[in-house]
This record gives sequence, structure tokens and C-alpha cells, in this order.
Amino acid sequence: MKRVYLAALLSISLMTANAQEPNIPRGMFGGQQQIDVKFDEYKAAPQGFDQEREGIAKGTVKLIEYQSESVGTTRKANVYLPPKYDAKKKYSVLYLLHGIGGDENEWYKDGGVPNIIMDNLYADGKVADMIVVMPNGRAQKDDSRSGGMGSFRAFGDFDKDLIGSLIPYIEKNFSVYADKNHRAIAGLSMGGGQSLNFGLGHMDVFAYVGGFSSAPNTMRAAQLIPDVEKVKKENKLLWMVCGGADGLIGNSTQLKAFCDENGIPCTLINYPDQGHNFVVWKYGLYNFAQLIFK
Repeated sequence: MKRVYLAALLSISLMTANAQEPNIPRGMFGGQQQIDVKFDEYKAAPQGFDQEREGIAKGTVKLIEYQSESVGTTRKANVYLPPKYDAKKKYSVLYLLHGIGGDENEWYKDGGVPNIIMDNLYADGKVADMIVVMPNGRAQKDDSRSGGMGSFRAFGDFDKDLIGSLIPYIEKNFSVYADKNHRAIAGLSMGGGQSLNFGLGHMDVFAYVGGFSSAPNTMRAAQLIPDVEKVKKENKLLWMVCGGADGLIGNSTQLKAFCDENGIPCTLINYPDQGHNFVVWKYGLYNFAQLIFK
């Protein structure tokens, strides 16, 4: 189910020094060919959505460690807790995945500023109560950014760690709901492909699925959605964004085309003139977070 395009991803990995996701020219590294689809309307995010504001309540980011049954080692994840997190309340959970060049710190420390985006959304009353979990998507003992060829299989196997160990840890140690209607999964690049694969492959676990500039690990639409009626019934949100100048946009358009042909609600936004970068991914988080758990 979770095979990846090794030649394409090896080429990408060679360009990800210092954990920066590569800016990929159109047609490079293969992946799906872009299909003509009707994109959903692009609306620019407001100025300052990703800038720290003074005078508003701030959330916190906590580094946690958990024991992974599938990997057989202790693993790490960052957890964003919203302003005034209250253990007497229940929160929904967004699992936010990184790209091939990153780890649990990529969103938080490499330019994604999820804590700032979420703080601002909370201050404006635009999001439901949730925590955001940022795990390491390489399900292997050496899960460092320099994991090498072994990482390809490890990214594909991450659902075992995520569902079997991380989610139970989060539900035991934080005040969160423990049902699919209060779980969402989204990610950038490799993490976008993982989110589509795992989210649509485990609709009993996740009701909301997002892919930001999804990479060539994204399964073909007919594999992702073997049962059209089941997706219509069980998925609450399928939402994607990709830069118009991103060579990987075909991975998103092939899924959008399939959904449109089969009457499955699906959003795909073409971010004008942008490549494979955090401009697009921050925009993705800003919009996706406002749509889930409502």
C-alpha cells in the first residue's frame, strides 16, 4: 500500500542538506503528470497571519518522548498546546507531518511557525479547541535527518507507529478526545503524501485529511480511494494546496481529478507562482486549521 517512488525520492533526498525541502522545477523527479482540473479559489491569507503579535495569549510547545512498539525504541514529537490549555477540558488533535528533509522540529524550528499561526487564529476566534502534534515521520531507530535510504521504507511504515503508539500516548497524557471525528492529519511534501495515504487509508482513525505540496509517495487516486461511497460517507474534509510553480503539483491534481469525476468533495488550491516552500505550507496550515473540528 505504501510503496514510494524510490528513484524520485532518492534524488530529492540528495538535495535536502540542512533539512531544507528542495525547490522542485516542473517535471523534475517524475511523480504524477499534472492534470487539468478546476482549482478551488485562492484567497490570500491576511498580512501578518504568520507574524508574532504582542498583547495576545500565547500557547506553548512541549517536546515529548514516547515508546514506539513498532520501531522498538523511544521516539520524540513536539506538541503545541493552545493558550490557556486546560486539562479539565477536552481537545481535538491535529497530527502535522514534516517533509523528507525534516523531523519533529521542521515545522516548529525551520520556518513553519505553527505556534504563531495557531496563536493568532486563537486570538481571532477562528479555530476550534485543538492541540497540534508534530512527530518524526521516519519509523526507524535512526530517525535522524540523515537517515539515508532506509528512510523511504520508514516513512511508509510510519502509520504503524502513529496509530499503534503515538496516538495512544497522546490520548493517555493529554486531555483530548479519542475518536476519529476529533482527529485530523495533514503534512507538507513527504508528509503530505503520508497524510493522504494514512488519512484515507484509515478513515476509522482520521476524519479530516490535508496534503500540502504532496510528494511522489502519494498513492494513485484509485488506490487511495477504492471505495468511493465510503469516502463520501466517512471523510469530513479532503483539502489540498500546492504551488503553481511546484513540479510536484501533479500528485495533487490526479487526486482532485478522480474526486471530481466521482463526486467526492475535495479542495485543491493552486497557490499562484509559488514553488515547494513554506510560503505554501504555512498558508495550508492557516486555512486547514480553520476548517477542521467544526
